[in-house]
Amino acid sequence: MERYQRQLTLFGKSGQKALGNATGTVVGLGGLGSPAATYLAMAGLGSLTLIDYDRVSTSNLNRQFLHHGEDRGRHKTDSAREKLEKLNPEVSLDTFRIELTRENIRDIPRSDFLIGAVDNFRARYLLNEYAVEMEIPYIHGAIEGFQGQITTVVPGETPCLRCIFPDPPPEKEELPVLGTSAGVTGTIMANEAIKYVTGRGELLASTLLSVDLAGNSFEEIDLERNPKCPVCS
Repeated sequence: MERYQRQLTLFGKSGQKALGNATGTVVGLGGLGSPAATYLAMAGLGSLTLIDYDRVSTSNLNRQFLHHGEDRGRHKTDSAREKLEKLNPEVSLDTFRIELTRENIRDIPRSDFLIGAVDNFRARYLLNEYAVEMEIPYIHGAIEGFQGQITTVVPGETPCLRCIFPDPPPEKEELPVLGTSAGVTGTIMANEAIKYVTGRGELLASTLLSVDLAGNSFEEIDLERNPKCPVCS
């Protein structure tokens, strides 16, 4: 307990035990996945599944701090696992070097929550559908420039991602991304998972948190379920 003594005052031994018994999945080990996976490992999550199919490139290094200069060309799953094992060897790590599809998504181990740290709506919709079907919370995050957004989908209780975004916005060839935006947004995503597992704090359920670091503003937008949603209705 010495490793976690500074957080035990927040949720006690029962909360820490809940974290130690919990399993989580982080899909995407880039700008959002780096802080999300790091802070979950540091908090003492029992088991963490890491999913990505990409390799580390030079353009990743302004924000994806699980990967260093010498990792260029390596698979992100290998690079991330190496860092997280050193950070907290008590956490059980499992990696899948795959691009998720409708055919293979059910091959990944079921976990207590799912973090979608991906950069396109095809993958976000797929994760949303999987979470609703499996009835596990899905923590969504996205960034662009100085801005970020986060919400937690609790199947059967809150709007799902399709309720919030019925149609995908136009895809941009290359989004502007700042490391600090990814860091803040990914950290909040990890915090949502910790709150869910420990039962402490208030989740961003039926709420979209919009973060604007250029203007130093945080705005909460109330959300409603779509009774005709093709995914969760």
